[in-house]
Amino acid sequence: MDTALAMGKDKLAVLRQKLDQIPVLQQAEDTLKCPKEFLVIAAALVTAVLVFFGIGAGSLCSIVGFLYPAYKSFEAIESKNRGDDTQWLIYWVVYAFFSVLEVFIDFLVYWIPFYYAFKLAFLLWAMLPQTKGAKFLYDSFLKDFLKSNESKIDVALENAKKSASSVAAEASAATTEAVAAAVSAASGGDDTKKDT
Repeated sequence: MDTALAMGKDKLAVLRQKLDQIPVLQQAEDTLKCPKEFLVIAAALVTAVLVFFGIGAGSLCSIVGFLYPAYKSFEAIESKNRGDDTQWLIYWVVYAFFSVLEVFIDFLVYWIPFYYAFKLAFLLWAMLPQTKGAKFLYDSFLKDFLKSNESKIDVALENAKKSASSVAAEASAATTEAVAAAVSAASGGDDTKKDT
């Protein structure tokens, strides 16, 4: 028991040394009067429970799937190294494919236990440079699939562009008609007030 307690204290000391590099945690420790390693462990446990039980897990997955990759994409754009650009472009292609696929299987999501926990693990695996999961998926499956269907995708995008242009033109015409009718009604209403 004493060795486990000593080992636990050693692990907490190592964690504290790593957390000492984060000023926000020092401010939180000073404000809350609670050691920062306990704050981090508590936050990790709360997050794990929320994801495990699906409470706000969809939002958490969206935040994780967007924030870190968006920031790293920004860094990649601003750096001179082009290798990291490719890594993040591949991530966004995989993320988009996964998101489109998820739209069509959304009704099944409720039947999959711990779906958001698995989704969070998948997103972390796909985005982290240590695992390069997105590159693995792209190279082993997605690249061949997209290349073999590239012409079909281009046709579908062109059709969608035409449809969107048509809808936009119709919406613009309807808006113009509505504004003209409103102006006409407003000016007609002013004339009747002046006559009385």
